Amino acid sequence: MERMEKSEFAEYFRKRTKKFVVDNIDLFRSLPKTEEAKIIGRQLLRCSSSVGSNYRAACRARSQAEFHSKLSIVVEEADESVFGWKF
Repeated sequence: MERMEKSEFAEYFRKRTKKFVVDNIDLFRSLPKTEEAKIIGRQLLRCSSSVGSNYRAACRARSQAEFHSKLSIVVEEADESVFGWKF
């Protein structure tokens, strides 16, 4: 992959986090209609959508420290998204 400018990377990652949310919505819709799947699926929707919204918040950070703080939330939510499917 070629080196991107900071603004190009930010836009690329905005699109990628949006796709992550949409893909997880599609996954949720394909789950069995059991209560267990609904519970896990709703949690997946919450944490995966948080990835996208928190990344956008990080892009609006007023300082480098605030950016890193908000980005750490993105990483936590992404990790939680993965955790739900490793049972």
